[in-house]
Amino acid sequence: MRQELSALRHRIADALMLRSPASRRAAWVLAVVGPAIVVLGLLPFRSTVGLAAFLSGALLAIVVVAVLGGVWPALASAAVAIALGAYFFAPPYDSFSVDRQGDIVAFVGFAIVGAVVGILIDQLAGLAKQQAALRRVATLVATAAAADELFAVVTEEVGQQLPGVERARLARYEPDNSITFVAAWPLPERGFPVGSHWKLDEEDISAVVSRTGRPARIDNFDDRSGPLSANARKLGVRSVVGAPIIVEGRAWGVMIVGSSVRERLPADTEARLSSLTDLLSTAIANAESRSELAESRARIVAAADETRRRIERDLHDGTQQRLVSLAIELRAAEGRVPSDLPATKAAFSRAARGLTDAVEDLQEISRGIHPAILSKGGLKPAIKTLARRSAVAVELDLQVERRLPQQVEVAAYYVVAEALTNVAKYAQASVVHVDVRTGDSVVELAVRDDGMGGADPSRGSGLIGLKDRVEALGGTLTIAGGPGKGTSVVARIPIDGKPVLDAERWRAAQRRS
Repeated sequence: MRQELSALRHRIADALMLRSPASRRAAWVLAVVGPAIVVLGLLPFRSTVGLAAFLSGALLAIVVVAVLGGVWPALASAAVAIALGAYFFAPPYDSFSVDRQGDIVAFVGFAIVGAVVGILIDQLAGLAKQQAALRRVATLVATAAAADELFAVVTEEVGQQLPGVERARLARYEPDNSITFVAAWPLPERGFPVGSHWKLDEEDISAVVSRTGRPARIDNFDDRSGPLSANARKLGVRSVVGAPIIVEGRAWGVMIVGSSVRERLPADTEARLSSLTDLLSTAIANAESRSELAESRARIVAAADETRRRIERDLHDGTQQRLVSLAIELRAAEGRVPSDLPATKAAFSRAARGLTDAVEDLQEISRGIHPAILSKGGLKPAIKTLARRSAVAVELDLQVERRLPQQVEVAAYYVVAEALTNVAKYAQASVVHVDVRTGDSVVELAVRDDGMGGADPSRGSGLIGLKDRVEALGGTLTIAGGPGKGTSVVARIPIDGKPVLDAERWRAAQRRS
């Protein structure tokens, strides 16, 4: 029962939220048609059911009208219902005169109830829209959406929530007494494009909000000389309201809404805008903190990879080449040893062989630090090399026809390398399937074996480090499989740098919202 009531509540809220122009037109039509339908249904029984039954039915019609169109169509419907009730259901019938004092009291009470119902439902509609907006924002926060995406959604929701608003802009305050616009609605933006940077002037709405820490408005730009005000005047903006976004006790930014039609935005715009920005400040703070953390992790991974490449180059071009030269010199020295000194010749041979083995060991170490073939040939030939060296048979399906960003190739390579190493060490598998596919924005790879299963990353298999590496790039890595069912390692890594979202996290976020 609780779930059914919750579902009904959400359906009502959705109906209240989706007031399109068509629904508002339908509300005005129903404001007249609804009471008339009640009249037609009850007219044959008017002497039996009386005025009270008609007013009860008309009240239901008013509720529907209020849901579709708000308070004004509801009030109009109440007026129509009173006129029809007086004519058809209040004696003397078929006359607008009302003789009984009780009927007059009923009409007055009906008018009051109709007005209250319309006002309450209209307020509920506003709350439903706000709650729906917050659910959408909360879903983005829960799914670890990128800051830019969250900024865009927040700005759109604000613009659509407030009556009379035609445009909304979200700007971030910068340390050099300027602002940067980070989101705009509607798109394409005009006048204040996303990414544009503006110096503040004390007369600008952004400067006033920053200075006072409170909402502010400008209803006349004629005598304003600041750069933002001048641009707004050029765009035909007539009225704007701005409210601060406070993050960790400081003015992080400002949300600005405006209109080119109204001389003055509604008087309650400041209060409405403040309530929205207060609720959204935490979401913005979380998104920005998460973005900064992700950028920090990505820088750490990039620095580690660059160190690996430098060590590999130093080993290959320096130490390894020097050892190869020494091995050649030893072989040459061995050839010059007289045949009557077999012990000396054998010693030179052992030293040269040992040096050759050391060079091979160093090459293996060098490949483990950073494979040169990955830098030279890309992901596809590097994975083919891993497959050839694998102790377990590998079946490949590599749909990679282009070079990918360097950090993406490195992450994908190490996922495959670590997974193949784990299969050889622990899985007791007979075959491993490696599938790699690249799309426009994501590379997906999967390593699946037919081994004993039961992989546990917490036991130090190296997959935890890989998970951190993949997630630092905005990707996801999942490990699945039970005892006797093999193990699968699946990674999705963004090519364009925008975080990807796995299905399970999305479903969890939807449940939370």
